[in-house]
Amino acid sequence: MTELLEKAFAEVAKLPTNQQDEIAQRLLDEISDDEKWEKSFTRSEKKLRFLVEEALNEHRSGSSEELIVENL
Repeated sequence: MTELLEKAFAEVAKLPTNQQDEIAQRLLDEISDDEKWEKSFTRSEKKLRFLVEEALNEHRSGSSEELIVENL
């Protein structure tokens, strides 16, 4: 465990139990969300690579258009 994380846990330990549980739940939720995103990107990596190649090929062939944000 890093020094900073140990310091954070020491500070959290000073809080009332209900606040500790709220912080713990937020931390666990954040870790779970990160894991879900990682799995999602891993599963879609081949498709993303295909889309990147397709976009680059369109750009190289001159068939892409400049995106003008103001026109959206």
